[in-house]
Amino acid sequence: GSVDSKCPLMVKVLDAVRGSPAANVAVKVFKKGADGSWQDFATGKTTEYGEIHELTTEEQFVEGTYRVEFDTSSYWKGLGLSPFHEYADACLTQVFSVFTALHYRQFQMCAVHHGYKFSLFQVVFTANDSGHRHYTIAALLSPFSYSTTAVVSDPQE
Repeated sequence: GSVDSKCPLMVKVLDAVRGSPAANVAVKVFKKGADGSWQDFATGKTTEYGEIHELTTEEQFVEGTYRVEFDTSSYWKGLGLSPFHEYADACLTQVFSVFTALHYRQFQMCAVHHGYKFSLFQVVFTANDSGHRHYTIAALLSPFSYSTTAVVSDPQE
């Protein structure tokens, strides 16, 4: 199979302003511990194709709650742009539907303004609660909005 079929967690970031992949976006992944605290899990930067592969291995990506943070402030500053949002918190609503062998989860985001500069946004999700799956978290960015979609699929050999 392709490299995607072997990655249990892949991230893809697209720039809606330029209509292209968003390169060099820093991404951090955290795993929620038994005590409720967030533990560092993985880090990476998007490639020229706006993707990060091999953030983790099949063995490390166990059932649990994960948080993915996208550092959008540095990305927009690098392009000479300033985002509209002062701060955004991700309020996640999960929509679940099944198409053939793929399970799609779309996350709707809601922005909460606090008076801090918008520097990142987060996606929080539960992984592998229905058996082992592969996850692609896709983010579409603009200085005035963002959205995410997750594609959840069965692993392929």
